[in-house]
Parts: sequence; C-alpha cells; structure tokens
Amino acid sequence: MEIPVIRNILEANERISEELKKGFDVRHILCLNIMSSPGAGKTSLLERTLRDLRGEFKMAVIEGDLRTDNDARRVAATGAQAVQVNTEGGCHLDSSMVLEAVNKLDLEGVDILFVENVGNLVCPAEFSVGEDHKITLLSVAEGDDKPEKYPLMFHLSSVLILNKIDLLPYVDFDLGVAEGHARKLNKKINVFPLSCKTGEGLGAWYEWLRAARAVKK
Repeated sequence: MEIPVIRNILEANERISEELKKGFDVRHILCLNIMSSPGAGKTSLLERTLRDLRGEFKMAVIEGDLRTDNDARRVAATGAQAVQVNTEGGCHLDSSMVLEAVNKLDLEGVDILFVENVGNLVCPAEFSVGEDHKITLLSVAEGDDKPEKYPLMFHLSSVLILNKIDLLPYVDFDLGVAEGHARKLNKKINVFPLSCKTGEGLGAWYEWLRAARAVKK
C-alpha cells in the first residue's frame, strides 16, 4: 500500500499557513518570506531595511537557521523584535515552526513581519509560512544562471533582489541575463538591483515595501 507521506506533510503545512495568513490579515500585518542561498545577503538587507524604515513602520523578524542565533542578534541590534528558529539540520522553515515563533512575538501594532528562511535555493519555496509575498535574493557573486537552475523559487516570488551590485566590476554577472531568466518564469516579478553595503538601489525596494504594506491597511 502506498503511503502518501510527502503529500500529507505539504497539506498539513498549508493548513497551518492559511491560519497564519488569516491571523496576519486580521492584524493588518504584511508578512514577507525572504529566501536565498547562504551568504546572498538576507540579514544585511534586513539590517538596512529595519534601520532605514524604523521611523515609518513597526517591524519584527523570525530568523531561520540550522544553528546559532548570530543573525537574530544582528537583527535585534537594530531595535526590532527578533525570534530565532533553529532547524537543527532542516533545510527550510515550515508553517508550524513559524507558528511557534509567532507565539513568542508581541504582534501588537506590528506593520511588517519578515521571515528570514534558511539559506537554500530549493526547498524553502515549497513550504508557505503564511506570507503575503515570497522575496528571493540573488547575489551577483552566485552567477546569473541561478533562476534557470532553480526555477521554482523565482517562479513563486513577487520580488527578486539582485544584491551586491557593488561587486559587478569584479564578477562575471549580467544583470540583464539574470532578470531575463527570472521573467521567463514569472512575468510579473519585481526586480531590484541593489547594494546593502553602499545603499545603491535600496530606495526602489523601500517603495515596493511601502506599497505592499499599504494594501494591508
């Protein structure tokens, strides 16, 4: 007899994700699931965003990592609420992990909740966590063919951030090629080339955030 274990896992995850989404909607919280490979700059993007927009929004972060609370401590240093989830080897966050973390946050008055997923370009895309949008980061140091190699994440994301553009003179990366691959998968994807180090391009990302948050009011 066939036992549909994978299907049951995904269906259970989706049920909890839908409940999380309903709760965020009631509270008018914009929830964003941020995904990338390790080292693409998710935490750096959050640090800049949390500092630059803290006068406009109340923000909180759920940090997912295999081990350590390094990223959660970096995020908390900005003054934002942060909860660490250690998967102990798991390659993604699922909705039950996020639900447990949400119960440790004070969501009163929170405008934006960021979920920084485990660094991985494959399985995080398969597990919804109650988010309004999936956000994918791609560092220019990784290669402009990544959307073609790992299509699901780029297909499902509302935003593609091409990070570390300050390194473009030193790496073999074509912004147009990367965007072209992504748009073949998702014609509506918003693409923002930027540098968390220099601040170049962050303004367009912030404008998208403002517009996405306005929809939740």
